Amino acid sequence: MTGEDAGEELRAYIREGRITSIPVRRPARLLLLDRVARAFEPGVRYTEARVNEVIGVFSADVPALRRGLVDEGFLEHDRVHYWRCGGTVDL
Repeated sequence: MTGEDAGEELRAYIREGRITSIPVRRPARLLLLDRVARAFEPGVRYTEARVNEVIGVFSADVPALRRGLVDEGFLEHDRVHYWRCGGTVDL
């Protein structure tokens, strides 16, 4: 799917740069999560507080997005840090 196609697909879930709802259909949900994951720099470790700040820019439902990012393999975490482990990378 091209970037333009992805934008069209996500238009129903994003208004004025903020996520209004999380898609039920997995392909659309993965596109949305990938867009959020791109806000995290590969190779950088983040505290949970910082992850929450970054996700909070996209949506008020921070726990659902954080859980989705982890469950779908975009972020990994240990007891102290989160780090990006999946998704597309802007060149």
